[in-house]
Amino acid sequence: CRRLVLPAPPREAGCGCGGGPPSGSRGASSYSFLFGDSTPGVVNVFDRVLKRKQKNWAAQLPEPLKYDYLKEEVGGRVADRVYDIARDFPLVLDIGSGRGYIAHHLNKEVVGKIFQADIAENALKNTLETEIPTVRVLADEEFLPFKENTFDLVVSSLSLHWVNDLPRAFKQIHYVLKPDGVFIGAMFGGDTLFELRCSLQLAELEREGGFSPHISPFTAVSDLGHLLGRAGFNTLTVDTDEIQVNFPGMFEVMEDLQGMGESNCSWNRKPLLHRETMLAAAAIYQEMYGNEDGSVPATFQIYYMIGWKYHDSQARPAQRGSATVSFGDLGKINTLMSHGKK
Repeated sequence: CRRLVLPAPPREAGCGCGGGPPSGSRGASSYSFLFGDSTPGVVNVFDRVLKRKQKNWAAQLPEPLKYDYLKEEVGGRVADRVYDIARDFPLVLDIGSGRGYIAHHLNKEVVGKIFQADIAENALKNTLETEIPTVRVLADEEFLPFKENTFDLVVSSLSLHWVNDLPRAFKQIHYVLKPDGVFIGAMFGGDTLFELRCSLQLAELEREGGFSPHISPFTAVSDLGHLLGRAGFNTLTVDTDEIQVNFPGMFEVMEDLQGMGESNCSWNRKPLLHRETMLAAAAIYQEMYGNEDGSVPATFQIYYMIGWKYHDSQARPAQRGSATVSFGDLGKINTLMSHGKK
């Protein structure tokens, strides 16, 4: 059985498999051109055609609910952030909606109508029931087929980590938002599945004398704020969370990733692993990370982001030099208050 454990325990920096900068990060190195003067071509990391096939295959499984637990959990957390904003959203876009994991947690008192966009037609055909009027659109997250200033809210949950051109995706989201509209998103972070990544690397080094990436690269959290800001968003919020799931063993971890449609689709992936290497990786996983009850944990790091499209009505910082009280006077508050009481 699978069991969600919240939150995941803290880790110390180490071999690059866990607490330190992850070896699979596609952070500053992938998007550093945004912050310079030149603009080279897009880094084509993922096979988007393969990802569409993976998601379509997963959506056709006889028991899709068996693998929806993580996306349901994160979709609910994104919906919670929508409810935190004290306003209604007449028109909403869900990018990479899958089976509708965010809309499932929203209601028609807050959302008037929602557009669900995804590259997998089978996922759109098998969406979860919701009371909100829904329009389903077969569309790629990298090429949104919507006009400027269309939506009051754009949401996305566990989809944007498969996008090749993340800066372009953020700019398109900003483009389709109305002024004073808000984007709320969630995506996997760099420490996701560090246990699986480290176990596979060590097993390959031992059995085959080298290793290749088996976990897709992820964006670094330090990049998200820069990318959102360069796309035009303001009043940014970026925070991280971790969800730990316990499994009977490593093979069950990989089975669930496949059932979620989250298998690796990097162009430089290795097509297969030898049986001896897989068995060695499972043993290493159990030895290094196993729980006392015999289960093994899998950690999913989640980045949550909120950004607003500019509008004149939004609060802005005062002009430099307009302050009437100095920070140096803050230390005198207690003295002034005591004199006032007398």
